[in-house]
Amino acid sequence: MPTIRFEEVSKTYENGYLALKSVSFTINEGEFFVLVGPSGCGKSTLLRSVAGLEQIQSGNIYFGDENITSYEPKNRNIGMVFQNYALYPHLTVFENIAFPLQIQKKPKIEIDTLVRSVAKQVSLEQLLDRKPKELSGGQRQRVALARALVKNPNVYLFDEPLSNLDAHLRAQMRIEILSLRKKFQKTSIYVTHDQTEAMTMATRIAVMKEGNIVQIGTPTELYSNPKTHFVATFIGSPTINTFEGVFKSNNGNFFFEDIQSGIQFSVPSIPKDYITNTEILFCFRAESCRIASTLEESGSISFDLVEYLGNESLGYFSANIRNMIVRLPADFTIVPGQKYTLHSNGTNYFFFDILSGERIFTEE
Repeated sequence: MPTIRFEEVSKTYENGYLALKSVSFTINEGEFFVLVGPSGCGKSTLLRSVAGLEQIQSGNIYFGDENITSYEPKNRNIGMVFQNYALYPHLTVFENIAFPLQIQKKPKIEIDTLVRSVAKQVSLEQLLDRKPKELSGGQRQRVALARALVKNPNVYLFDEPLSNLDAHLRAQMRIEILSLRKKFQKTSIYVTHDQTEAMTMATRIAVMKEGNIVQIGTPTELYSNPKTHFVATFIGSPTINTFEGVFKSNNGNFFFEDIQSGIQFSVPSIPKDYITNTEILFCFRAESCRIASTLEESGSISFDLVEYLGNESLGYFSANIRNMIVRLPADFTIVPGQKYTLHSNGTNYFFFDILSGERIFTEE
């Protein structure tokens, strides 16, 4: 269970696209580390660099104290699960799982024992004689998992393994992967563009953008303390509410005013450098406010849509042409013609520089 260390890792493709830009960070021993970000951010390139499937132009990758940058994939002792399963269609489930052991020239008796043991752990013991075409998507993904597990590698790599599954199977496979993680306690890197997968599975997350690591932290840290506007908008569902405007003060009381809508929000304090009407981004999450039926702080609003989710509802509305989302009680229903008011809870406000996107911290 080695640590994995990236030291100024860069990768440029033949077309000149710079996929990784001097990436440096460390994954701790035994961590389930998730790389998340939009398409083209470099997360899969970074994972494939660990596997040896991509050759980096500069920098180094270490497993513990061992520099594995120049190692062939077969010499890195990794188990990799791909997005498209990558199963051999002419082989049975047993033969697909056994394939890496056969490459290692393990004895037949040992192969049989290991394959059946791993198959039982991922609930495939009744399917060992079937071909991949006879399996469901979830069963095929479990075969791919078993093939990675049976090698007993030092490091597990997951390249968007659930993206081809429907919502129900994705949820089920998340639980199965988490159960296996607890059982094997191996250092793992998991790539996804789905922030829900990242939040529910990771011990720590690296948010990537344009070949860079924007922020690394636990799911709680990224959600509650984003360092940039990009992280604030990418992490969390529904997406965070964003306004563009200026700080103002009146008789010692501070507030933020949205330029587009004119909506005002009271704030406890503001940075000195931003008192003089400097434009910023102001954000808060859907649970950081409540709805009342009286006209007070934010002006009159009418809901455009309420989305029922079972344990809660999400309210979508326009306030003076600015779209917003708030969390509501599960039994909330729209009253035709009813006007509502947005009340903030006075906490969990985030301010960001409009040019750099960096977080602005207020003086308490």
